[in-house]
Amino acid sequence: MNISVNFSALREAKWYQFALRFCFGGAICVLAGVIAEKYGPAIGGLFLAFPAIFPASATLLENEQEGKKQRAGLHGMIRGRKVAGVDAVGAAMGSLGMIVFATMVRQLLPGRSSSLILLSATLAWFVVSLTIWHLRRLFVQWCRHKPMSPHGDNTH
Repeated sequence: MNISVNFSALREAKWYQFALRFCFGGAICVLAGVIAEKYGPAIGGLFLAFPAIFPASATLLENEQEGKKQRAGLHGMIRGRKVAGVDAVGAAMGSLGMIVFATMVRQLLPGRSSSLILLSATLAWFVVSLTIWHLRRLFVQWCRHKPMSPHGDNTH
């Protein structure tokens, strides 16, 4: 799977899909703020780490794929779940990058320029996430081309 940007998908998306993502993400942020107000910023920050848009996006992706298959006269539940699963793998890889982002901000922010630290941490998140994606891609390619043993299994 190649990383690409498909701007035509923006035209195909329905307005309510954007509204759902916006409302869900906003609700998570408001909830984190309420929790931070009551229990302190450390606890509230844990809830900001919740993937605010992912649940709505995964549901929309699954429904979209099911709908495409159904319009073609096929049962699309499995395809929809696979697409949502691939999206979840990408979210997990991005989450590892977010750990690097949060660690950098936590360690470097006191006493330094916040804009420079946030810019550097964002760049680190991007590099780590892309590196993890690339390593996973290389691993999948290696597994596909790994020679089978004469006994039919992959143990040597």
